Amino acid sequence: MNAYVFPGQGAQFSGMGLDLYENSKIAKELFHKANDILGFEITKIMFEGSADELKQTKVTQPAIFLHSVILSKVLGDSFKPDMVAGHSLGEFSALVANGTLTFEDALQLVSKRAMAMQKACELKPSTMAAVLGLEDEVVEETCAEIDGVVVAANYNCPGQLVISGEVEAINKACEVLKEKGARRALVLPVGGAFHSPLMEPAREELAAAIEATTFSTPNCPVYQNVTTKAVTDPSEIKKNLIAQLTAPVKWTQSVQNMIEEGATVFTEVGPGKVLSGLVKKIDRSMETISASV
Repeated sequence: MNAYVFPGQGAQFSGMGLDLYENSKIAKELFHKANDILGFEITKIMFEGSADELKQTKVTQPAIFLHSVILSKVLGDSFKPDMVAGHSLGEFSALVANGTLTFEDALQLVSKRAMAMQKACELKPSTMAAVLGLEDEVVEETCAEIDGVVVAANYNCPGQLVISGEVEAINKACEVLKEKGARRALVLPVGGAFHSPLMEPAREELAAAIEATTFSTPNCPVYQNVTTKAVTDPSEIKKNLIAQLTAPVKWTQSVQNMIEEGATVFTEVGPGKVLSGLVKKIDRSMETISASV
């Protein structure tokens, strides 16, 4: 069975999507439509922008979404997922890929999500850190012992977890985790504490937009970050998508469930090859492909 997976923030690069734009009529039309929906020329930043310009949350999230979704559209008839999943932001790309959301509606939600997260980041100094070489339980227990807000946010693959929270709490947690034997505990260059309780203001703002958007019955299941299980009920997909901003991304568990339920090939659709690498770390026997046209 073909599992298609879609990356999240961090996979952006200058020049992303330019080959699609130049070589595909469908891609060109969708990029122009995206500029109209967003109200600024995101194509200019994607194709020519500096790393700093691409790093702005209001740009990064729509840019990665557009690269993934437009690539999936350009693949045409060869794009036939039996199941889909996306890492954080990538879940929106996955929901267009399986027909739950239209391109236009999803792009508007992604733009609103980016703005809401940006606002939440400005309320309190917060960040995230990658922790390598410790059991999940040790990381979870350590976070629970630290004063302030710090939680496990991304379960990327066995032995690789990202924590999220207030700057001071993250710094303290990194110290303690190193003492407990973490190979690395490294603060990441991100704008805030994604997938933590500090995203609550953004969750509330996005919830209203999600509730007002039409979700259709998908043509194949999505394995969502929050539950890690196959979901096909539009109202359940909505609920999980709203919960996603403050809940952890359970990527390891999602991939394991996809494999258990018959996935044999994982195709990554979007910029970079991060998810292909994570899938291999979760199960070496899996075949991984990076989609290209």
